[in-house]
Amino acid sequence: MRWSRYFWHTSKEDPADAEAPSHKLLLKAGFIRQVSAGVYQLTPPGVRVLRKIESIVRKEMDRSGAQEVLLTVLNPAELWKETGRWKLYGRELFTLKDRNGRDYCLGPTHEEEITDLVRSFVNSYRQLPLMLYQIQVKFRDEKRPRFGLIRGREFLMKDAYSFDADEFSAMFSYESMKFAYDRIFKKLRLKCLMVEASVGAIGGISSHEFVVLTEYGEAKVAYCEKCGYAGNAEVVQLPKPEEEQEDWKSLQVVETPGTDTIEKLSSFLGVPPRRIIKAVLYMVNGSEPVMFLIRGDRSIDENKVEAILGTENFRLAEDQEVRELLKTEKGFIGPFNLPSSVRVYWDNSTYGLKNAVIAFNKPNHHYVNANPGRDFKYGEFVDVCQVEDSDPCPKCGSALKTSRGLELGHIFLLGTRYSEPMRAYYTDPQGQEKPIIMGCYGIGISRCMSAIVEQYHDQKGIKWPATVAPFELDIICVNTSDQPQREVAEMLCLTAEEMGVETIYDDRDESPGFKFADADLCGFPYRLVVGKKVKEGKVELQNRHTGEREDVEIETAISKVKAYLEEDKR
Repeated sequence: MRWSRYFWHTSKEDPADAEAPSHKLLLKAGFIRQVSAGVYQLTPPGVRVLRKIESIVRKEMDRSGAQEVLLTVLNPAELWKETGRWKLYGRELFTLKDRNGRDYCLGPTHEEEITDLVRSFVNSYRQLPLMLYQIQVKFRDEKRPRFGLIRGREFLMKDAYSFDADEFSAMFSYESMKFAYDRIFKKLRLKCLMVEASVGAIGGISSHEFVVLTEYGEAKVAYCEKCGYAGNAEVVQLPKPEEEQEDWKSLQVVETPGTDTIEKLSSFLGVPPRRIIKAVLYMVNGSEPVMFLIRGDRSIDENKVEAILGTENFRLAEDQEVRELLKTEKGFIGPFNLPSSVRVYWDNSTYGLKNAVIAFNKPNHHYVNANPGRDFKYGEFVDVCQVEDSDPCPKCGSALKTSRGLELGHIFLLGTRYSEPMRAYYTDPQGQEKPIIMGCYGIGISRCMSAIVEQYHDQKGIKWPATVAPFELDIICVNTSDQPQREVAEMLCLTAEEMGVETIYDDRDESPGFKFADADLCGFPYRLVVGKKVKEGKVELQNRHTGEREDVEIETAISKVKAYLEEDKR
């Protein structure tokens, strides 16, 4: 492929408002183009990368025994209403009506439709187990689409679904997908961590995520280097601490003007934040007040709050709501003399705390040396605390480490979450009807593209692994007006094509520096520079990943590249 005729346009300027390296580089290198917030076009080189990712995923799914289908983008509301998800899924669901007023959604996932397909044909245990999958575009109305392909409103996904007659067989299907995912991510050259995860709006019995560690991931993960435990922070349970062994001190009311933050209060009283109990008031479903109390040096994980409340429809109470409900100001909220309408939860971190500082719903005042049992009563204990470095591992008690993580794959053991309400039943050997046991398994195909760039780039640009590179080799003719150089470059290009090396020939009438910069930016694994050394029968071979350069004989140049590529792909 001649670059001069290829639809590929790079930029020398960093794109505005792009934070993540993958977002910047994919835009700058001309792989994607933004149409609107969270919606991107892919150019020819972007499609080449995407198809290679698809191919790896498809081969491993076929190898696992899954069969490919293609479901609809436009999902009828009736299917979603059968499972209750039409209302449960939330505001991420793109909904629309047809000309006859019927409700539809743009599929964000396909549990309902695949269950409808299977219940139409499967009615006997002899037809199970069954695994079906598709690679298709999905739509989610993300509240904050960001980081390019990392969090978009329209994206390409592989979703697979297993159907089994019993729990043992279903677990076997689930485990087989774990192995398939491990193979997929290894072939994509991605360093992934498998973590325990929440079932969320999908539902079911259990789930695991496959994440790559990057500061631009939307999830926080915690992992233990001692026992190997790993989990999404929202499911990592932090236990109650041991009760402090300290004598009670006399309760005092202290005037604390202007101390409406933990930092200000800690400084004013000269007490560490961990000795302070702070209250956070939420309004749920518009008007229901719920209070969470947590230690002053810890933060609330709102994903855990969502799991406890059973809804994402909650927000922090506004100033006026605090005044009307509690007769106080933000920063001076406490669990005292509350209206009966306020639900109260105590985070585990507050357990056993002695001689604490706590507000009592009087502006600019706090209790000092407050103690449970004497000055206040605990309510229901929950875990809503954000996990931090050095928190205890829930499996072995060792210190956890935390990092941001980008979810690439998510697998769920669904059980009968969808088969029961949709009556996807089979008849067992005794003639009894039973619900099919299901699992579902997703991989963000387009997101994998960003994840690869997150892990493989430098200041100059992308460093594609050979397995997914848009082209494996870039041949650069330093001086296109020099006939010997041009003839050698064209001969090498033809040889590469004959030997099955995917090659782009940079024949553009641009300076060598311009071409070299584009080669680095676009991330080709290997580069052959055809320049003045042609007179000596040599060209320069460069390795994008290692930076190594070597002069090679023109006659053997492509053979060397092919050998290196074969080694890279093993």
